[in-house]
Formats: sequence, C-alpha cells, structure tokens
Amino acid sequence: MAYDQLIFERSQRGRIGYSLPKSEIKEYPLDDALKRTQAPTLPEVSEFDVVRHFTNVSFKNHGIETGFYPLGSCTMKYNPKINQDLSNMEAFTSLHPYQPVETVQGVLEVLYETQKMLSRISGLDTYSLNPYAGAHGELVGLMIIRHYHASKKDFARKKIIVPNSAHGTNPASAATAGFDVVEVASNKDGTVNIESLKGVLNATTAGIMLTNPNTIGMFEKDIMEIATLVHEAGGLLYYDGANLNPIMGLARPGDMGFDIMHINLHKTFSTPHGGGGPGSGPVGVTRALKPFLPEPVIRKAGNHFFIDQKDENSIGRISHFYGNVGVVLKAYAFLRTNGKEHLSEIAKLSTLNANYVKESLKDTFKLPIDKYCKHEFVFDGLIDKSTGVTTYDISKRLLDYGIHPPTMYFPLLYKESMMIEPVENESKQTLDHFIKTMKIIAKEALSDPDMVKNAPHTTPVKRLDEVKAARDPKVKFKDLIA
Repeated sequence: MAYDQLIFERSQRGRIGYSLPKSEIKEYPLDDALKRTQAPTLPEVSEFDVVRHFTNVSFKNHGIETGFYPLGSCTMKYNPKINQDLSNMEAFTSLHPYQPVETVQGVLEVLYETQKMLSRISGLDTYSLNPYAGAHGELVGLMIIRHYHASKKDFARKKIIVPNSAHGTNPASAATAGFDVVEVASNKDGTVNIESLKGVLNATTAGIMLTNPNTIGMFEKDIMEIATLVHEAGGLLYYDGANLNPIMGLARPGDMGFDIMHINLHKTFSTPHGGGGPGSGPVGVTRALKPFLPEPVIRKAGNHFFIDQKDENSIGRISHFYGNVGVVLKAYAFLRTNGKEHLSEIAKLSTLNANYVKESLKDTFKLPIDKYCKHEFVFDGLIDKSTGVTTYDISKRLLDYGIHPPTMYFPLLYKESMMIEPVENESKQTLDHFIKTMKIIAKEALSDPDMVKNAPHTTPVKRLDEVKAARDPKVKFKDLIA
C-alpha cells in the first residue's frame, strides 16, 4: 500500500502543504556562520498526505490503549481521559514560569497539595516535584545522600549497596552520582540475603537502594531488620518507587525505615509513558534530610504560596523550574478521583490480578518462586524446553496476537526470565484472553516450534536483526537509499 511508504517516498517536487501570509516583520540579517549552506532535505507533500501518513504510522504502534501491555516492573496503566483533559486546560498550558507568583497561586496550590498527598501515602516528611523521571529521582536521592554525609564531614562513605536483583537504573544512578557500587547477594526469591548484607556494611557505607516489594514481586519481609542494620552502620535507605503500586494505602516506605524515595507519577498515578516520556519522579525525604532537597521549593505561608530558592544546604537546581507540571496535574487528578479510601483497593486488585495470572499459567511455564506474589511475578520460560523455544520467541509470537510482550530476560536471576505485571484496571476477560493466548503459544512451541521461532508473522515488519539495528542504525532516509 502507498501509505506503508515513508513520508520521503510520498514526496513530489513542487507539492506544497502550507501557505503563509507575507511577514510584516522586516528582515533581520544573520551572520553567515548561522546560515545554512544549502536548503534542508524535507519532503514535499500536501497537508492531507502528512495527516494520513502519520495517522497510519500511529496505527502501527502498540500502546496501552490499543492492547494488553503486561510489562513487568513498569506498571503500564490506563490514563483516564479526564486527567488528560484537565492537564490540557489553557489555564495550565498558557502559564509561564517567570510570571509573578501572585498570578499562579492556583497551580502552586495543586503542586503543594500533591506533595502533601505523596507524603501521606509514603510516610515521608516532604517532597520535591522537580525530578523529571524515576532515574532522575534516583540521581537526586543519591545526591542528597552524598550531601548528607558531607554535611557531617564523613567523606569516607562512598559505597552504595545494591542487591543483584535490583532495577538496572539503581547501580547506574549510584555510579553517576559518584559512588562505588557494592552488590549484595539475594535469596532465591530475590529478597536481600541478611548475612551477605552484614558482610558489606562498614564505615564506608553511604546507603542501600531497595524496592519493596522487590523486582520479582516478593515483599521484603526482613525490611525492618535491614533498616536497623543499615542505620546502625551509619547509612541511609533509599526506596526505588517503581513498585509502589501494590502497597499504597496498605504499607508505607517511611514506616519501614526508608529515609529517601522517589515515586514514578507516570507509573503509579496513571500518566501514559514509554518512548522517552513524559515522566515525573518526585523525591521524598525524612525531616532530617529536608534541607537538602533541590531548589526551588514551594512553600506556604497562611493562604499564600511562594517559591523559595535560597536554602544553603540544598543540592541545588536539578531541573528547569518546578518539574514536569503536566504530569503532576494528571497525578493530582488521579489521586483526588480515587481518594485515600480507595488507594488500597488499587493495591489489592493489582495483587489479585498478578496472582490470578500466575496461578493460571504455572503448570505451563516454569515458576521459580511458587509463593504468593504482589503486583508482578517472573516465569523462567516454558516448563518443556525440549524444542528450544525461548522467552524471546514467545514474546515475538505474542505480537501476532495483539499483546505486548512482558519484560524479557530481567531480572538476571533466571536464564529465561519473563516478568509479567497485569496492573489493577485490567478486566478478568482481558486476563483470561492473555492466559488462553499464552497456553496456545505453549502448544505451538511443541507442535510447530519453527513457526514460533520465526514469529512475528502479522506485524508490519518481521523479526529484525536487533544487534545490527543497535550497532548500525538507519535513522535517516538518505541512509536507507544509499
């Protein structure tokens, strides 16, 4: 079909897609160094061609609104349209960060109240909404840990402990913040091995990064002992908020002994994410760490909200102005819509859905940890591996059935990891369809393994050489026709 073509292939010389009136602004001469030496290579297409092309491209994408998206460790939720409409209101989108603070009291109140709600949910004293994403929040939290120890003249604390089952961003963020990463062993269920932890705690320990429940969906039952051990060693506890969804309203990281955490508003509170954004990773801290939060800080005096940018202990500015306000607005709407009395229902339903899928498939797929899980769980490929069909093959075959693959080959504790997180707002019909499809693929793996190994068959492109695509990407039209 013509509309499978690239926009450049639709181009016809002389075709015009726009018409602008003559500018009333006089020409302004530019330095030659700022001018192009030749015209840019742009497609010449009509407006209708542009609209039709990109609409067709959008149909080729899989998203949370087009099909089931059980991406483990990412909490891919539906974003209610009212949340999106509210964040798109002109009263918000037309704001400018430099306008007088007296004219933005409404949005400052929303931001301030969101911080308060996050504190009540997490059990931490206060929040900064400035970080743009979860990994950005991790970096901010680690910078706070570094400044905290520096404020006590304790410069020997240069090591961050990370379990071998942790999210990959944890060691990366710690290294970026200038810490040495110390890996601690996990038990078979991914929980922290206490004896291994005791062996690495010393005067060089700055802190530990954990998420609870952990990456395999197991609740860290020894968290209070872990907190005591780390604190007695002089370190701080950082909570990776990626897995907050199954405990909010039921348990709070602050009550478990965590000193710092980030929350992924774009995961837990329903902003659609993926493809680089949008995101928001607010960072919360205990009262003792409050002075180290990044600038600026939104404060309240009476009924007036103002912006404070002059705390000498702050780690400084880490983002433009006040973070990703549009995402915060959607999170605020989500929280107010559900109310504190219903947050626990979200946690319970996400846990129920995960256990329902796990129990329905554990006779077909290898289940390394046959225990009650929280929001997600991990299979280690098929039980019957005789045909050589891998997790990768299964994931590609799922595309033929209109289902986005789960997270593959993570965590690294198992060779054929397949991490599944169905979230709370998926219906039983959707879950049953997924369960049925997974069982069909398992049968196909035995009856026609080559068909599964060569999947997908119905997508716009077939199986790609992903190594070559990563090492030698063709991102420009001229590279494709060269």
